[in-house]
Amino acid sequence: MTLDWKIGGVLLGAVFFVAVLLVKPIGVSTQFVIFDGMIANAVSPDFISQTDDGYTSSNAYMAKSGGKYAKAAANPLDYGFVFVIAMAIGGAVSSYLRGGVGAAERRLPEVWRANYGDTPMKRYLVAFLGGFIALYGARLAGGCTSGHMMSGTMQTSLSAYIFMAGTFAAAIPTATLLYKKG
Repeated sequence: MTLDWKIGGVLLGAVFFVAVLLVKPIGVSTQFVIFDGMIANAVSPDFISQTDDGYTSSNAYMAKSGGKYAKAAANPLDYGFVFVIAMAIGGAVSSYLRGGVGAAERRLPEVWRANYGDTPMKRYLVAFLGGFIALYGARLAGGCTSGHMMSGTMQTSLSAYIFMAGTFAAAIPTATLLYKKG
C-alpha cells in the first residue's frame, strides 16, 4: 500500500495549509526543549515556577521569551506537543495498516552496504549522531527543517528559501562524501 508521491504532496500541502489557517505553522524541534523541561521539572520541582506574570524557570533558555518554554513545559497538552505525539501515533497506524514493516524494509539499504558493509550498529550510531547534530543545529537556528523550510517556503519567507538552499548546499556534498560507492 504505497501512496503516490503526487497525492502525498497534495495531502502534505493541505495539512500545512490547514495548520497555518487554524493554528500556526508546523515545526517540531521546540517540542524536544519542552520535553526536556518536563523531565527537568519532574526531577527538580523548582525548575519551573509560576509567577504573577506567567511562568519562569531557573534555566535561562526555558525562561526566555517571557517564559514561553517554561509555560509549555508546565502545561504540555498544547497544539505543538500533541502534534508531535500524533505524528508518532500516525506513523504507527500507517505501518499497521500497511501490514507492518516488511523484511525488505528492515534490511540495511544497498548504498549503505556497498559503502560500509552489513553493519547495523554502525548505521544506528550514524543515524543517532546525524539526528543529534540536526536537532542541535535546529535549536541554534530557532527552528527545524519543517518549520524553516516547509512552513517558511509555504509562506514565501525569503529566509526560508535561503535556509533551504543552505541545507541542500550542505546535504549534497555530505551525501557524496558518505556514499562514494553506489
